[in-house]
Amino acid sequence: MNGLLVYAGGTRYDGVSGTDRHMADRLAGFADVLYVDPPRPVTSGWRDPETGEAGHVLREVRPGLWRLSPAAPPYAYRPGMDRVTAALARRAVRGAARRLGRGIAAVVVAGSTDLVDVAPGARTVRYTTDDLVAGAGLIRMSAVRLARAERSMSTRADAVAVVSPGLVDRVSRYGRKAALVPNGCDVSAYAGIDDAPLPADLPAELDEAAVAGFVGHVNARIDIALLEAVADGGTPLVLVGPVADGYEPERWPLLVERPNVHWVGRKAYEELPSYLRVIDVGLTPYAATPFNRASFPLKTLEYLAAGRGVVSTDLPATAWLAAGPLIPVAHGPHEFAAAVAAELSVPRTPALVRRRRAFAARHDWHQRVRLLADLLGLTIREVAGR
Repeated sequence: MNGLLVYAGGTRYDGVSGTDRHMADRLAGFADVLYVDPPRPVTSGWRDPETGEAGHVLREVRPGLWRLSPAAPPYAYRPGMDRVTAALARRAVRGAARRLGRGIAAVVVAGSTDLVDVAPGARTVRYTTDDLVAGAGLIRMSAVRLARAERSMSTRADAVAVVSPGLVDRVSRYGRKAALVPNGCDVSAYAGIDDAPLPADLPAELDEAAVAGFVGHVNARIDIALLEAVADGGTPLVLVGPVADGYEPERWPLLVERPNVHWVGRKAYEELPSYLRVIDVGLTPYAATPFNRASFPLKTLEYLAAGRGVVSTDLPATAWLAAGPLIPVAHGPHEFAAAVAAELSVPRTPALVRRRRAFAARHDWHQRVRLLADLLGLTIREVAGR
C-alpha cells in the first residue's frame, strides 16, 4: 500500500492501551498509519492537553505511524452538531494527509465519528469494538444518535468487522455480514515477567503471597461487589488502573482503604509486567449488562499470556474462547470469591504456565491484525517486503 491507512479510533492513542492502539500499532507493519483521536471539543481546551498546541495537532509517534488529534466545536457530539464535528474531522484528516504528502488508500473507522467517506475510492472498514448504543450512558452520548451512526457507517463501509460474537448478530440486522475480529494479547510482552522489577509502590512481601489482581479501567463496567467479596476473605488484592469520575463514590474509597487492598492507579502498558509478576490470579469482574456482554475483555487473555490464572464472570467472549478450566467462570459475589480462592490454591508450575501461555499465543495480536488486514486488502507478502 503506497498511501496512508487511516485508523479512526474510539479512544485517544495515549489513553488506556486497548483494541484501537494495539491494532494501529500492528497495522503499521503493513502500511503507514495515521491514527485519528476522537475529536476534542474546544470546551475542554483549544490547546491539546499533551502538546499544548492549538487546533488540530499532528505528530509522529514513530517512523510509519502518525497521530492526529482533531479539535471540534463546543457540544461536538450533540444531535446536529455531530455532523459538523464529523465534517471538520474529515477536513482535518485530509489536511494531515496533504502535510505528510500522502494519499489515503484505506480507512478503518472504530470510533463514533463518521469518517467512512473521508477519502472517496479508499477501501473502508467499519470496526465495531464495543456496543456503543448499549453503553451510551457510560460515554454520555445519545443512544439514538449512536444507533443511527452505527447503522449508517455499517451499511456504507466496504466491509464490517466486530470484536465479539454478540455484535455479529447486531450487524446482520443491517443486512451486512460481519467478520469477527476479536481482541488479542501480546505474549512476548510478558516473556520475562518473573524477572521484571518489583513495583516500588507495592509492599515487597506481596511477592511471596497468593495475590489476586485486576488490571484495567475501573468504571461502571466493573461490579464492585465482586471485588469486595474477594477482599472480604482477606485475600491480598492489587488494583491497577484509573478510576472513572463518579464510580461508586461511597464503596470505592472504603474498598481501597482496606489493609489487604492496594490500588496503584494508572500505569503505562510497559509497566504492567512488574505488577503482573506480583499477581497470581487475574480478575475479569464485569457486571452483567448488555454492554459488557458485547465486549471482549483484553485483560482475560493478557493474564494468561503472563502465565497467571484467571477468574471471569460469564461473558459470551469467554465462552467463545472455549478455554475450559483455564478460565473459571463464576456467577455472583460469593461464587466469584470462592473461584478466586480455589484458583489461588493451584500451584503455578512451569507446565501450567506453559499451558496458559500457549493458549494465549493462539490469540496473539498478530493473528488478529491479519484478519483486519485481509478486509483491507493487505497481504502477508506486503508485510514481508517492507
